[in-house]
Amino acid sequence: MERSIETDGKATKTRKVSSGPFREKSRTMHRLIMAVGEVIQKQGYARLNISNISKKAGVDRKLVYTYFGSLDNLIETYIRQKDYWNTKAKAVIERLSEDPQPIDAGKMAALLRGQFEAILADRSLQKIIHWEIGEKNEILRKLADSREETGERLLRNLDPYFELKGIDLRAVLALQVGGLYYLALHAASNGSTFCGIDITQTQGIERIKKALDMLIHDVFEKADL
Repeated sequence: MERSIETDGKATKTRKVSSGPFREKSRTMHRLIMAVGEVIQKQGYARLNISNISKKAGVDRKLVYTYFGSLDNLIETYIRQKDYWNTKAKAVIERLSEDPQPIDAGKMAALLRGQFEAILADRSLQKIIHWEIGEKNEILRKLADSREETGERLLRNLDPYFELKGIDLRAVLALQVGGLYYLALHAASNGSTFCGIDITQTQGIERIKKALDMLIHDVFEKADL
């Protein structure tokens, strides 16, 4: 809503009076969400509490409840924004699910390469995955279930093609996805080579990607896709 001020009989438009509070709310919410990531990176997920997050964001701790309802909702908002399968991959899979033709090997390999690259590049995401496999947590279980729902949209369309050839595609992909997670985390946390491959270097990363492409194309060819 715009407000007009009359000056010498002429109405002069001023800025929208409602935009300020909305922008401020958006900025504050963003600062709180980003503060979750900073706490995870610098202090660890065990220190994720309202006091540390609000201090890092530089805002009153009451705003966590005002804008997110609870600490868990704030943390979940941050984690969902970081999770590859619930953001970038989900958008791609939704588009592919609308196509009457099944996904091909190139697109499947691209999805898995995207996961590998996302984890290698994001320290916060690495910490979240460590947290997910290290302890039971309702927020992280919800995230894992949501990730499964995203994958299910893709897999249920592919199952008939692979089952016809006696190929357990889900098991094949479980090994590949799990392996990529581990290789990325191992490189980030340990820094040593794995099977003689240095995944902290570009050459090592490219070797993993090429091997992934080969494996995906091989299994898709067996299903005549």
